[in-house]
Amino acid sequence: MATPVTIYGPPVSTAVSRVLATLIEKDVPFQLIPIDLYKGEQKKPEYLKIQPFGQVPAFKDESITLFESRAICRYICDKYADKGNKSLYGTDILSKANIDQWVETDGQTFGPPSGVLLLDLFSSVPVDEALVKKNVDKLAKVLDIYEQKLGQTRFLAGDEFSFADLSHLPNGDYLVNSTDRYGYLFTSRKNVNRWWTEISNRESWKKVLEMRKNA
Repeated sequence: MATPVTIYGPPVSTAVSRVLATLIEKDVPFQLIPIDLYKGEQKKPEYLKIQPFGQVPAFKDESITLFESRAICRYICDKYADKGNKSLYGTDILSKANIDQWVETDGQTFGPPSGVLLLDLFSSVPVDEALVKKNVDKLAKVLDIYEQKLGQTRFLAGDEFSFADLSHLPNGDYLVNSTDRYGYLFTSRKNVNRWWTEISNRESWKKVLEMRKNA
């Protein structure tokens, strides 16, 4: 039996949960090693050998070590292309590029404003309301573009669920389900709401949420 890959970090982390969902979609056996961020375990010398920035996640596959969640997910999809969901990261150069443009949109355009709103939800220090409003407006503009796109295709990169959609699940889930403060940004947009309901009900994501609950 193949040695499971190892993912380091708590499942409540948005970046860790992105990798977990990918592993489950690809049906790749894994072991999860919890890292207690509050105790500073991510700054210990042995951990810094595999994640030099002292963040989560870190990833091991035999002698390979990686960090940065989207890079890890791409590696998983490419190495284990014949396992699980075979079209998760496309099947040819064009479909991969199409998926990648939306993954980059997630990281660079959707991620920053949604990250500020997550900080507002979970930080023990109040976030400046002007900053919150600015990022609500930014995220609303992003989702307006998604609304238009999702009126043309079932998912962001076409008519099949892909890593482009999966990559949005971690931040989106907290915004929609943690409180009623920001969920309307998704639910008030017909096509975005339809898309969000479908992708957030995937079995892979339900398993990640169960892992969060049991952590």
